Amino acid sequence: MTDVIYEMSSKKLGITTVQEAGRLRGVISDGDLRRLLEREGGAALGRNAGEAMNTHPRTIGADELAAKALAILEERKITSLIVVGADDRVDGVVHLHDCGEWS
Repeated sequence: MTDVIYEMSSKKLGITTVQEAGRLRGVISDGDLRRLLEREGGAALGRNAGEAMNTHPRTIGADELAAKALAILEERKITSLIVVGADDRVDGVVHLHDCGEWS
């Protein structure tokens, strides 16, 4: 879990992906981490990413328009979408702050 926290902090997105061979398996957001800590206290730090991740994260295809990404972010009231290509390969992340330039 310390690796998850480090990854989230270093990327400054408030989210990190969990991948296997480049394919998206899940996501852990700062909110997920806070809720886990509220439930389990310090024991949460003993969890691994697979135990803490959201296995059904919101995603958008790499070929979709940025306007669609912004619409999903606003509709779902979330700050990040994982961009996936073929076979659920992670291509990147679209963050709400990135979209501010488009609106």
